[in-house]
Amino acid sequence: MDEKELIKIARQVQPNAYVPYSHFSVGAALLTARQNVYTGVNVENSSYGLTVCAERNAVFKAISEGEKQFEAIAVAGSAEGFTYPCGACLQVLAEFNPDLKIIVCDRQNNIKVHSLRELLPQMFLL
Repeated sequence: MDEKELIKIARQVQPNAYVPYSHFSVGAALLTARQNVYTGVNVENSSYGLTVCAERNAVFKAISEGEKQFEAIAVAGSAEGFTYPCGACLQVLAEFNPDLKIIVCDRQNNIKVHSLRELLPQMFLL
């Protein structure tokens, strides 16, 4: 699956985000080694610390279905510029593949591709 298709899937789920506080919706599409795609959206909570990002939602869905080998994740947000995973999401992704491909886009679906190591060069790994 190419980057554009993965971004398209992330865009399709983005409207499902629950964002009554920030109004900043994010969709994510996680590609596994088996070529399955798991999606996630951000879900906010009035107790802000309980908010969950789209990327972690996608990871947790994949894990709950028995998938633990990830190849790429696409992230699409409602901001004008490119939407990147936060540090917490990058660290969770690093747990499963420190060489994961991170695909981000802006509102016009212009794409940038990075490695996880590029975005989180000092990741915590045991």
